[in-house]
Amino acid sequence: MWTSGMRCYEGERGMQIADNGGAEVDPVRRVPRPSRAAPPVGGGGGAAAAAPEPEKMEGAGSWDVLEWTKIEPISRSVSLVQCDFLLEAEKVVVEGYGVVLVNIDEAGTMLVTNYRILFLSEGTRNIIPLGTIPLATIEKISKIAVKGQLAPRQPEKNPSQRLLQVIGKDMRIIVFGFRPRSKQRRAIFDALLGCTKPAGQWEPYAIISGPSKFRNTNPKLRLLNEYFRLIGRRSHRASMSIVEDCSFTVANEWWRISSVNANYTLCQTYPFALIVPKCIRNSSGFKFRARGRLPVVTWCHPGTGAVLARSSQPLVGLMMNMRSNTDEKLVAALCSNLSGVKGMRRKLYIADARPRKNALANGAMGGGSESSSNYFQSEIVFFGIDNIHAMRESLGRLREYLDTHGATSSDGISSFLRHGGWTWGGGNLSSMSASVSTLGDSGWLIHIQSVLAGSAWIAARVDLESASVLVHCSDGWDRTTQLVSLASLLLDPYYRTFAGFQALVEKDWLAFGHPFSDRFGLPAISGGGNTELSRQSSTGSYSSSPMRQSSGSFTTQAPSSSHGQASNNCSPIFLQWVDCISQLLRMYPFAFEFSSTFLVDFLDCVLSCRFGNFLCNSEKERQQCSVSEACGCLWAYLTDLRISEGKSHVHYNLFYDPSKHNGALLPPAAALAPTLWPQFHLRWACPSEAQAEELEAQCRNMAMKFSELQKAKEVAERKAKEVAAAAESLTADLQRERQLNTSAVNLAKKASKENAAIKRAIQSLGCKVHFSGNGDCTVDIEANPTWVMKIFPITQSIAFAKAYARCARGMGAVGGPDAGCAQLGSQFVGLRANFDAFDRLSIYDSYFDSDKL
Repeated sequence: MWTSGMRCYEGERGMQIADNGGAEVDPVRRVPRPSRAAPPVGGGGGAAAAAPEPEKMEGAGSWDVLEWTKIEPISRSVSLVQCDFLLEAEKVVVEGYGVVLVNIDEAGTMLVTNYRILFLSEGTRNIIPLGTIPLATIEKISKIAVKGQLAPRQPEKNPSQRLLQVIGKDMRIIVFGFRPRSKQRRAIFDALLGCTKPAGQWEPYAIISGPSKFRNTNPKLRLLNEYFRLIGRRSHRASMSIVEDCSFTVANEWWRISSVNANYTLCQTYPFALIVPKCIRNSSGFKFRARGRLPVVTWCHPGTGAVLARSSQPLVGLMMNMRSNTDEKLVAALCSNLSGVKGMRRKLYIADARPRKNALANGAMGGGSESSSNYFQSEIVFFGIDNIHAMRESLGRLREYLDTHGATSSDGISSFLRHGGWTWGGGNLSSMSASVSTLGDSGWLIHIQSVLAGSAWIAARVDLESASVLVHCSDGWDRTTQLVSLASLLLDPYYRTFAGFQALVEKDWLAFGHPFSDRFGLPAISGGGNTELSRQSSTGSYSSSPMRQSSGSFTTQAPSSSHGQASNNCSPIFLQWVDCISQLLRMYPFAFEFSSTFLVDFLDCVLSCRFGNFLCNSEKERQQCSVSEACGCLWAYLTDLRISEGKSHVHYNLFYDPSKHNGALLPPAAALAPTLWPQFHLRWACPSEAQAEELEAQCRNMAMKFSELQKAKEVAERKAKEVAAAAESLTADLQRERQLNTSAVNLAKKASKENAAIKRAIQSLGCKVHFSGNGDCTVDIEANPTWVMKIFPITQSIAFAKAYARCARGMGAVGGPDAGCAQLGSQFVGLRANFDAFDRLSIYDSYFDSDKL
């Protein structure tokens, strides 16, 4: 929106590409730029030039206040040795110095690699996220010359300023400013054209970098495993052998997995395996649907047998009178018998995603819609969802609105300062209402609501009425995919988990041929040509941001080549679908295992072309290019991120509780009031507001602290159990020691009694007993020390009384001077004696009477 004092004619090549791989960078850092005096600002309508405003950038904020001569280029090279932020196989193609990121008035170095644009802060060398964008995410680049109003007699003092505008598919419009009379802008522009328009399919970064550590498994195996789950054959597991010999044709009561399209001869944009009614065996005559996309099952209700089916429009012709018996039988077979009601067949709804008038208009090209009179027990419903071109233009208007009224506008003016500060906040009510109506005029939220309402209607018919629903649009790969995948997500709680979300995307979007390369503007398999049948033509394109009012004239240079504007087939269909999921996540915060942050990172990866999962237009093309073997896997990358931090990772939804929503989600119409998705729509234009989920961040921090405390509690409990076990063991040991001690005391007492008895016995013989400290004793008889008696302990037990009696009856029989011994209890008595003297002794057993001991 430029005033008459400004001229703008856009040029340079528009670029449409796909994939926004999340640049792993921190949130936007606003590093103050060195002060620069502003040049004279020309007044409007040829008025005299105003005096210079010293060191003031915020107040003016527009491009013409940049004084390039004050920006000294920093060291002429960024040491690639220190570029540890480069990814594997990422190489710098060209560098620019003294470049200014106009959105936030930040000076720095601009690097163009074979994967992305990198913008490094002039002072800190940190990556500035706003100025860092994957090349595949760029939709369009334009060279712009900004010429301020010249003061009289000073025609050469104010040269035109060289700007480069980059429009991204991720809702950002960024502008880089270059020094006048330098060739940096030309070099960077040429490098961007060369990198963003590769000559063939094998040029994207996903191919160059290879699989790395994020290797992919064959997606066909994952598709078959999902089919087995859908038809209730979970015990079956897919393998390459059954894929190669087509032995995966498993069936249940109503449906079977067919290999009729194993070589993609039936339909080039359908997967190799299809779920079809079990009663249908004929594989011929399926050409009644556009591009051969016949009706097939995409989801089965495990309880009632109702199904979601998809196809393209029927070729009924201009007069709407063409019919196909094969097609009608196939559609009728979707109406299987109701469970538990013999002979009662379920109802079939045919949901046409288009407005009725568009369906009728397609009859002029051979298409059209079904007649309920030709299809058994059916009802036709039109959802009125606009085509890909309306979605493309709507997103362009939304992006323009956010850039105009955001905090980091591409012209450097804050929304609070534009037009005297009334545009947003602080102004009169009518002007604020006008700004809000601009958001409504974009139509984006209306389109989101239409897709949500259609999906909710389909889910309600399947869940509440046990009816089957056949969904189609024109080609059956855009609006059809949105509706059936979103309805499946509403019906099946499995699709609201990480594993289920992957299975859903791979089945309904990748396997069933959503043309990602066309919708993202990537070159097709033939090097940019369209290998499929022609699609709807359009003259629309993503709208770029018009240059807004400023005090200077703007000129966009003519294109340097004849390359056209963005392809008419580009459209944010997949982005719109993910936006719908974010709306459901807002309505049902307990129903999803993944968070809104996961959806943003997922979209960034898809748009960036860092991985190969979303290259090409169909499963067949990806197989021909061996994408799964040649490229890294997005799913493996996201899984690796989650594993690094476990359940505390930002991709996990803190509030997920599967028990709260273990069935279908059926949002009422009153709840389908979509809003802007802050984390995606506002992250560049309003970064502070995009982080409005601070409550979730606080909860996450609290959850992390709680988890740490829980772990500490478990460790403490484990240690307490160990200490308790050790205490029990010590108590048992102490008890045993006490028992041993008691036993020893008892033995000591007993031994003491025995010693006393022996002493009395020997003393009765007239001997004197002298005990030594080592347990020996000396026995003197009538003052004649001829006997020596030693008393010592031993372990064996012999009855002392009997042994001593034997000694008393005959000393000669004891066995020599060193052999005599006797024992009482535990004490031995050893005797060394003069046998002649010992014969004179008389020893009585009564001395050892147990009663005296």
